[in-house]
Amino acid sequence: MDRSDRANEEVRPLPAATATSGAIPRLLILIPAFNEAGAIRHVVQSVRQVVPRADIVVIDDGSKDNTRHEAAQAGAFVVRHPFNLGIGGTVQTGLKFARQHGYDYVIRLDGDGQHNPQEIPLLLQALLEQRADAVFGSRFLGSKMTMQIPLARRLGITLFAWTVSFVTGQKATDTTSGFLGLNRAAITTLARFMPQDYPEVEGRIILHKAGLTTLELPTHMRMRMAGVSSIDKWRSIYYACKVTVAALICALKEIPVIPKEIRHGDTTRPTSYRHYLQPGFGAGDSPADP
Repeated sequence: MDRSDRANEEVRPLPAATATSGAIPRLLILIPAFNEAGAIRHVVQSVRQVVPRADIVVIDDGSKDNTRHEAAQAGAFVVRHPFNLGIGGTVQTGLKFARQHGYDYVIRLDGDGQHNPQEIPLLLQALLEQRADAVFGSRFLGSKMTMQIPLARRLGITLFAWTVSFVTGQKATDTTSGFLGLNRAAITTLARFMPQDYPEVEGRIILHKAGLTTLELPTHMRMRMAGVSSIDKWRSIYYACKVTVAALICALKEIPVIPKEIRHGDTTRPTSYRHYLQPGFGAGDSPADP
């Protein structure tokens, strides 16, 4: 039993009452969190205001503070790891949760408040229109940069983007923002092959090797609402070197290619994010036209 399997022992089935109508694809907002008390409640509430018809799951990666209680009080489902697995294991738990419960789309954002929930529809609409199998928010497209990034970390981000661009043959500008959307094919692929240590950079390469398409869209990123980052200047340099080597090794892995004809499922479903803005629908109800 590996670490992610042990973590999944804490996954509990969704209550039946939360099932959405088959008339629209099911959407899960995935929020990995570690010691985010003071921020997570606001993040969950903000997401709920933007997409009230989506389910929200917070994966608590063994927090020592009140993260899980604040998330639950805000209305999220909470899956708690008994010990800290790191971001790769945390996201993988969330993707396994999504796959087990039949979600069609996942939007992932961080629990520290740096991502703007108002931009969830931007990523979701691109998925609904089948513009890509995985959509990534980029801090460096357009003129949406609203926070200062230390030089060492900025150089690391640039190196990661260059590495992904080189391996995949597709230009990448931001591989570490953590704000992304996935369809079923991408969920299934990363739930199985999600890297434990450097998930964001290696994950892009894995998606490419599986034959899945990716797209970057300009998004904002803000300062943390609470807590502090665990990565300082020297750790940024060390991390950059390790991630680059790991990404190049990842490029040699064998990943099954998902046939194009089974990536998107039912194409007759609604293709507007506005269907997720209408609260109050339960099983058996139908959404109104946008």
